[in-house]
Amino acid sequence: MFDNICKFIAENFSDALATWLLGSPLPLTVLDPTELQLDPIRADSLIFLQSEELILHTKFQTDPDSKIPFRMLDYRIRVYRRHPQKQMRQVVIYLRRSDSPLVRENTFRLGETFHSFQVIRLWEENTPQFFHHPGLLPFAVLSNTDDPEQVLSLVSRSLETIPEKQVQSNLAAATSILAGLVLNRETIKKILRSDIMRESVIYQDILEEGEEKGLQKGRQEGRQEGLQEGRQEGKEEKARQIALKMLSAGFSISEIARFTDLSPDVIEELQRQQHN
Repeated sequence: MFDNICKFIAENFSDALATWLLGSPLPLTVLDPTELQLDPIRADSLIFLQSEELILHTKFQTDPDSKIPFRMLDYRIRVYRRHPQKQMRQVVIYLRRSDSPLVRENTFRLGETFHSFQVIRLWEENTPQFFHHPGLLPFAVLSNTDDPEQVLSLVSRSLETIPEKQVQSNLAAATSILAGLVLNRETIKKILRSDIMRESVIYQDILEEGEEKGLQKGRQEGRQEGLQEGRQEGKEEKARQIALKMLSAGFSISEIARFTDLSPDVIEELQRQQHN
């Protein structure tokens, strides 16, 4: 979910992302990862934005991953194969605070092969910079602050000044989800207005995803229930067949009941059917 939220922000507020990462609001357009034949390597969480001269590759990462350095080299080579004339800026942005040394790795070495990329740990970033552009507001609560609750309150006030209601709604929903990395849900609900978020496409996507998961769970539970019922029916039918054979062999009803777990009433009914 966090990857998708960051991807939404990057693609819809690329000018804000460019200002933050490149130092200027360079006009950027989305480059579809499928153009780079990146499908086999988890292209779902990659963000490629391009101008005429540069490609900005941003990888938002929630937790440390030892494979990140190699992936960054692999992405760089694939982009070069398709766009050899363009420069490329690669940035890995870690969302959740971590003491792992992996979040500080910004190079890959293999023999004489060397590749480097930029790493940003949001919890080390100055908070004020995220208030310079509305599109960066959702990241503010994850920045270098001792009071994320207070920062979220400031973000909430800033969101209310955005005149475009759809933009306001989308950014509020994105802020709510990312804030979950550092604050509990009750605190977030207390600060951010839920009525604003309900109008966002992010909120609607979450609802649709929840409904789909609910349907899938219902189907799974239905299948499981059906299997259990089928097994139970099969077990009972087998017990009835055994009971019929035992009746034919002259066993008493009490003996058959003890052996098959069928009730005496069921066995008596089987006995009547046998004599008819």
